[in-house]
Amino acid sequence: MIRVLLADDDALVRAGLRMMLGAAEDILVVAEASDGQEVPALVDEHAPDLVLMDIRMPTMDGIEAARLLRARPDAPEIIMLTTFTTDSYVLRALQAGATGFLLKHTQPEDIVAALRRAADGEAVLSPDALHQLIATVTSPEAAPEGTSRTGVGTPPTDPEGEEHARQLLGRLGVREREVAVAVGEGKTNAQIAAALYMSVPTVKAHVSHILSKLGLNNRVQIALLVYRGGLR
Repeated sequence: MIRVLLADDDALVRAGLRMMLGAAEDILVVAEASDGQEVPALVDEHAPDLVLMDIRMPTMDGIEAARLLRARPDAPEIIMLTTFTTDSYVLRALQAGATGFLLKHTQPEDIVAALRRAADGEAVLSPDALHQLIATVTSPEAAPEGTSRTGVGTPPTDPEGEEHARQLLGRLGVREREVAVAVGEGKTNAQIAAALYMSVPTVKAHVSHILSKLGLNNRVQIALLVYRGGLR
């Protein structure tokens, strides 16, 4: 059973999500929060596997709540709800440790499938959504002040940021680089395993090693770094 905490300041949105997720036999909504400030205590109380959280909330937004959760040793996976094309907080959410993003108008069956993938440690972005994300967060207008040590947040015209990304990717072994590129293409673990002729557990091990070597939080950040370094 996948235990989910919902966090959204709109009670109607929470009710709709709870009803939709309640129809899935393997998903259980264990708690709801109306503000990011409530999330850490509810995580302590209910130990969810996933937090499905709106980016924009009063008092404490989803980005700051994600940052607090990611500072913990056993943090749950975090999926942000966003309007995507108009939300200027996407990059900051990635840097805070969000696993991925779902549009608020995503089809119910796709949301359920995305939660299952996230619970299995995979990103929750389709290739098309990933391409849109790259276009959004790498534009100079979208980049927020300050960047992570990975250089992910720098504008695409910054040669130093591109070189830094290439240096980071240079730390990877040959197979790790192949897996990183496949992650950048939006492939699932099963798809990567089939393409690279390895087992799914081996793919998962490579992804874990990549995250550790490069100091990243999740697969979405791997994908961004791959784009930043010119491998995609």
